[in-house]
Amino acid sequence: MLSTRDFGKLKQFLDEKVEEYNVPGFIEDDPISIPHRFTEKQDIEIAALFAAVFAWGNRKTIIKKCTELLDLMDNAPHQFCLDHADTDLKPLSRFVHRTFNSDDLLYFIEFFKYHYTHNDSLESAFFNKKVKNAEEPVEAGLNHFYDYFFSLPWVSERTRKHIAAPKRNSACKRLNMFLRWTVRNDKKGVDLGLWKKVKPADLICPLDVHVSRVARRMGLLERKQNDWKAAMELTTNLRLLDPKDPVKYDYALFGLGVNERKI
Repeated sequence: MLSTRDFGKLKQFLDEKVEEYNVPGFIEDDPISIPHRFTEKQDIEIAALFAAVFAWGNRKTIIKKCTELLDLMDNAPHQFCLDHADTDLKPLSRFVHRTFNSDDLLYFIEFFKYHYTHNDSLESAFFNKKVKNAEEPVEAGLNHFYDYFFSLPWVSERTRKHIAAPKRNSACKRLNMFLRWTVRNDKKGVDLGLWKKVKPADLICPLDVHVSRVARRMGLLERKQNDWKAAMELTTNLRLLDPKDPVKYDYALFGLGVNERKI
């Protein structure tokens, strides 16, 4: 347990690192650069979800594969998902990113077509009135999204591994990162700030190997497994540093883990 003095020093240090990394220069080399290419809300949402789902491994490769996919969708992902013909899908049959293949891609496109036929925003796929009133609305929202995303009758079982859920005890790193992008709006120019149904205070910190390593060394995380309980433990401690915007420290922890190896 950190002493009051150590707690104050840690907060000051991490606040400084947030200011260092939460800047527009962060965008270019990060997958968040993908949704930043678009101006229409629906295009931003679709591009952001693909970028988040693809976000494991080398960031340059992630950006390259996202660019390849969006080129195949004529860089108009919302219109493509709604209005594509069967012939438009044929070029997508060759697409693959690690374990994500064309079968997964076609299901994602069909989900987007179904959802946007009935809804204006992807926000409603995560958050509704019932979810909003939950004690942990993001946990409830992620579980709701998992069930809703896989509710179409033609879903393939292999596609389920690409969408995580707290109820499956996943840390949900990629979807929590997606929610950081879509919910936070601190006027710094990095996060997108599209959604209003949950507050930044409700977000859960994305937990990857860089963040978890630095968090453990700083005494912010004790749990050894990188799972949902660990993500909640870390976020609970970050809420002590800033109860209104705990996930801003993702910038500090990730930046320290990637760029300052001695941490």
